[in-house]
Amino acid sequence: MEQKKIRIFTDGASKGNPGPGGWGAIIASGERVVELGGHERHTTNNRMEMKAALEALSYARKLPAIPVVINTDSSYVINGITKWVRGWKARGWMTSQKKEVLNRDLWKELSNIVEKFGDGIEWNYVGGHIGIPGNERADEIASDFALGKKVNLHSGARGGYGVDVHTVVHDSAKHKAKSSLRTRSKQKAYSYVSEVGGAVKVHTTWAECEERVRGKQARFKKALSPADEARIVKAFSMK
Repeated sequence: MEQKKIRIFTDGASKGNPGPGGWGAIIASGERVVELGGHERHTTNNRMEMKAALEALSYARKLPAIPVVINTDSSYVINGITKWVRGWKARGWMTSQKKEVLNRDLWKELSNIVEKFGDGIEWNYVGGHIGIPGNERADEIASDFALGKKVNLHSGARGGYGVDVHTVVHDSAKHKAKSSLRTRSKQKAYSYVSEVGGAVKVHTTWAECEERVRGKQARFKKALSPADEARIVKAFSMK
């Protein structure tokens, strides 16, 4: 029989990074599931990722003492709390480059709550936006709070909760699509195409494209070849 565990999913979002932000968390314990979330007017994505983990673990501390599995798509949070924080503390919350640790306030709080669990926390990295139900729901909560939307948070029986909190296996099609986008982002650009108010333009540099689209309702995309550029221009020109 599988050992009983508290299963947590967390995520953070910032629209603008920095900008309006939100965080979301799911805590599943026994036959009960509770969703948490919140909004901050001006923050960063990393701070919201940390806030989600901090609030989820603070809630879990009030529950019966059983092992916790916390699933997050933030390698920043996992590496920080499992690898970097020990060195930061030893150096008086300074980095190895003798600079003050960024987000020091939240790292202190997160470190303190983690220490109270002893060895009772398992940190598990899950890819974002690849079809893992708990991660997708935590992302939805965080994004909606960041956008200032009203969010209905679940608190009740697991049987009445429509999200699978056990599955951490990704959707292979979504994972493949995300991997493809990551590979594309690393390739050298031939040009950049933008569309603003129905007008499509081609730019030789990202700086030119960014200047045109910044702060506007726009579409933009990197082209990898003349043929790719033509395809994007055609797609952006279609109404």
